[in-house]
Amino acid sequence: MTRKKGHYGAGSIDKSGENSWRLRYRINGKRFTKVVEGTKTEAAKELRSLLHSGDIGAHVAPDKITLGQWIEQWVAAGAPNGRKRKKAARTIERYDELLQCHVVPTLGDTQLQKLSSVDIDNLYTKLTGTMAERTLHHVHTVLGANLRQAIRKKLIAISPMESADVPEVGESDHGMVLDETQLAKLVKDFKRSPLYPIVAVAAFTGARGFPGRFESEGFPRG
Repeated sequence: MTRKKGHYGAGSIDKSGENSWRLRYRINGKRFTKVVEGTKTEAAKELRSLLHSGDIGAHVAPDKITLGQWIEQWVAAGAPNGRKRKKAARTIERYDELLQCHVVPTLGDTQLQKLSSVDIDNLYTKLTGTMAERTLHHVHTVLGANLRQAIRKKLIAISPMESADVPEVGESDHGMVLDETQLAKLVKDFKRSPLYPIVAVAAFTGARGFPGRFESEGFPRG
């Protein structure tokens, strides 16, 4: 064996870019490759972690699936949560609306395995003030369920939700009145939804406080 690449038992490290390293390793006879950013010391630490995860049966194979793609798969499968009980079609539709309208536009292209708690915190900061607090909490609840299922399917090892800041819900949060800009954004976000005609009619007939009632009719509780 040559020491040039750096061998670590069942794995090796070689340079793939200015600040990136290609890890090659075997687990249960299968070959895996993963590119990581940082120093060689950090790459070696990641390789040791991967090999250890294989030893204890917790290995997560490298995957480039994006959060948006995983959301689509999860919704298409009925938004499973580890239980056999099936959800109502309307409930699944509402989950999809929350994620497609509020999460996918910002984080949909992020690789699932690279999604961080900071990414989620930044999303919540961006959404704060554009919707009722309870709606934002619903986004947090549904995204959390989506990521927990990703753990069950071994697409990620841990959920970034574990260290993300949970949106708070005030006691007086019964909806909010939207200004012209917020109203236009809301209608635009629902354009691909089957609810678009209802939302558009409600918006343009002066029902600007309707988000509070809308969210009370079936969105998941936090």
